[in-house]
Amino acid sequence: MANILDYQSRLSDAGSRKFETFSYLPKLSTAQVRAQVAYIAARGWTPAIEYTEPAHAAGAYWYMWKLPMFGETDVDRILAEAEACHKAHPNDHVRLIGYDSARQTQGTAMVIYRGTAA
Repeated sequence: MANILDYQSRLSDAGSRKFETFSYLPKLSTAQVRAQVAYIAARGWTPAIEYTEPAHAAGAYWYMWKLPMFGETDVDRILAEAEACHKAHPNDHVRLIGYDSARQTQGTAMVIYRGTAA
């Protein structure tokens, strides 16, 4: 059996919390984030950006950055909005969501900027 890692995620340590699939992986490179955004656009999913304080990331409520980008397929525009959110909230987590309108659910969600844990 391969070594199984214990990620040491604790409620008392906001910086250690794991709350979405990609948070268990090494930080995505710029090219990898871009590929994920391209995937969202290619699937026809609606991109949306949310942010929250690291201490509240495990909670159910994240703040929406503007409205979802209905019909947006330009990867550069999507990434520019994510960057604008990050610049406006540099200490917060920023995540990108791809809403699948056919299934009425999130197709994907990933934190693309990690905030500073208190």
